[in-house]
Amino acid sequence: MNVRKILTVAEVLHTEDQPQRTCIGCRKQAPRSELLRLVAEGSGSTAVLVDERRRMAGRGAWLHPSEACLALAVKRRAFGRALNGATGSTAVERRIMAGKQDASPLQVPLVAAAKTVQPESGSEN
Repeated sequence: MNVRKILTVAEVLHTEDQPQRTCIGCRKQAPRSELLRLVAEGSGSTAVLVDERRRMAGRGAWLHPSEACLALAVKRRAFGRALNGATGSTAVERRIMAGKQDASPLQVPLVAAAKTVQPESGSEN
């Protein structure tokens, strides 16, 4: 007798065949479904946008939707390297904070963390 196993949606989404991407914050690989896709706005702007549908044109970068990975990406200046000079991460911060509002009512603004970044050695002029 040929018995077929019926998979649930959760089992299908978490299979090992799913494409892996690297987070620009923590540099760890994860399935594409667990990460946010980011793109540069283009047309001379330096803004970084969250590509919710993962369909926008252009080079993409991937980030875990967590404050820790966002802080690491800002500290490492990963947005500019991954997206050819794009540095404005306001839309990404808003998206991550909006996702966290449901989980926890107390949030510390991440903008303060971006202002305390120390210059890299050799760049103190």
